Amino acid sequence: MGRHEQREQVFLLLFRVEFHDPADMPEQARLFFENSDRESSQADAEYIEARCLAVREHLAQIDQIINDNTEGWDTARMGKVELAILRLAVYEIRYDSDIPDSVAIDEAVEIAKKYGQDNSGAFVNAILAKIVKLGD
Repeated sequence: MGRHEQREQVFLLLFRVEFHDPADMPEQARLFFENSDRESSQADAEYIEARCLAVREHLAQIDQIINDNTEGWDTARMGKVELAILRLAVYEIRYDSDIPDSVAIDEAVEIAKKYGQDNSGAFVNAILAKIVKLGD
């Protein structure tokens, strides 16, 4: 499984965070992999789970970064798809030095176009561009 597919799987697992108690997430991860139509190796599954956990561990800081860089929106008002995408991208921008900011943004926009509404790609792009610009 390539990095793009892994990132997409992390997004899909992160999407569940909004609908389940944190204590239920290990069980949700197990169900996610059992019911997935994508074949994943043990290494892929471990990477996906570890990345999802890393994002969840920084959730308060990530949500604050998102809230600080939006006007008229906050994480409580955003669509759950866009929120999960933004959380993953902000994690990659702020906490993963191995991923260039431009790659994190491009990947987030592509996932938003695939899973979000018509304007989701532009919405995600605008917020992430502001975060990167102000973060430098």
